[in-house]
Amino acid sequence: MTKQEWRNKTTITKFILLGFGNGPELDSLLFLMILSIYIVTITGNIFIIVLTVANRHLHTPMYFFLGNLACLEICYSSNILPRMLLSYLCRDRSISVSGCFTQYYFFGCLAAAECYLLAAMSYDRYLAVCKPLHYPSHMNGKLCLQLGATSWIGGFLANSILTFLISKLDFCGPNEIAHFFCDSFPMIKLSCSDTHVVGLVISVVAGVCSLPPFLLTFSSYLYIIVTVMRIPSATGRKKAFSTCSSHLLVVILFYWSILTVYVLPHRDTQVSPNKIFSVFYTILTPLVNPLIYSLRNKEVREALQKHTSKFLALRGLISVKKGR
Repeated sequence: MTKQEWRNKTTITKFILLGFGNGPELDSLLFLMILSIYIVTITGNIFIIVLTVANRHLHTPMYFFLGNLACLEICYSSNILPRMLLSYLCRDRSISVSGCFTQYYFFGCLAAAECYLLAAMSYDRYLAVCKPLHYPSHMNGKLCLQLGATSWIGGFLANSILTFLISKLDFCGPNEIAHFFCDSFPMIKLSCSDTHVVGLVISVVAGVCSLPPFLLTFSSYLYIIVTVMRIPSATGRKKAFSTCSSHLLVVILFYWSILTVYVLPHRDTQVSPNKIFSVFYTILTPLVNPLIYSLRNKEVREALQKHTSKFLALRGLISVKKGR
């Protein structure tokens, strides 16, 4: 039997996502915990989208990007969490090879798009704080649409190349992925093909998708901090920095977890640091984004209070009519 014939006979059709290596007794607890996180994530991000669309005072570039980010986080969570819920509910951690490629494709696309989108949001805050007189003319509707479209399209185009290359690899076994979702390096580690070129391309594309946005974001906030510190009054500094502090928290959480995953060495333990820190940018970041923006943002709180008051007034009017 030739080598190629042996490969054809042993080609795997499904992967096993090992997750965190927990026992069956924890499946119910993890299912309830992840289900709660997923419901809160989807509800919170839909709330942000509806609020920014319904309130005309929030029809600004900042909230345009925030609405895009909320939409991205919904897609991000829906790409990973439902599959985890199904595995804990049915106690079946298998996923087809094509399904694994699909999950990785959307994960990579959305991760790259988030890098670009966070950079666009930091540029918006830079113009608002450092160049307030030129902000209305520079950050106009056309530029907002261009930046938003570039973020989405750029992310999807970049990862299309990587997914195509990984899909061309041969997988002969073993088929156990030491992660809770389908990621590039855990997958190519299982390939029986030569993966040096694919690994190099993944590193290059990942660098192109993350390093320039990170540098732009870092530079923007460096200029913002310098500009804010030059404001003579403490009240003025607080007011200026409050316009971008929420976004800065999101950026720190996202990039800190991403960089930690790729800086720490890989280990073969059941619950490696890479898995733990992956939880931050795949599960916790989409969860805390709407909480950070709603609790720390004055405009969002005011819009929420306004719509809540209208809802209660309408409900009271309906009750009065029914009483009659």
